[in-house]
Amino acid sequence: MTRIIGGLAGGVKLHVPAQGTRPTSERVREAMFGALDARGLCDGALVLDLFAGSGALGLEAASRGAESVVLVERDRAAAKVAQRNADSVAKSGAARALVEQVAASQYLNRSGRRFDLVFIDPPYDLPADELAGVLAELAPLLVHPAVVVVEQARRAGDLELPGDLELERARRYGDTTLHFLATTEG
Repeated sequence: MTRIIGGLAGGVKLHVPAQGTRPTSERVREAMFGALDARGLCDGALVLDLFAGSGALGLEAASRGAESVVLVERDRAAAKVAQRNADSVAKSGAARALVEQVAASQYLNRSGRRFDLVFIDPPYDLPADELAGVLAELAPLLVHPAVVVVEQARRAGDLELPGDLELERARRYGDTTLHFLATTEG
């Protein structure tokens, strides 16, 4: 079972798509949000959750005080599940997330919105060059300072970063690595 860990919607159960997604484990989400909360990064944040699946990462940020949340998921069935979860979380008083059923690159290329907290949890088999392309397309939409958290398989190795993002730190949890990226001053 997946659920919201903390904040206004703490304990709310989240539905998970029947196939095609890999929900972030509760242990990894606890570590991720512990690090973000320690820096006060969720409260009032403008959040983007790419490759959202069930929407658990973006909705956790909504529960913890994000001002706005956009969940981007190209798979129709997963986007429907994310919408259902967004509706459940909004009932707790958290920000209502907007669900966009579109590919990450398409959203980034047409979006005029700006973000200061972004979650990227692509399929573990997404080629490194495609992830690098997503990061390059994302960079112009980031306000400064912004934090981007990328979750990927431990075996994936280092990220190829555009010039406006730098690696703050990477943390391993079993087969999962979290990369915390920050915008560079410029």
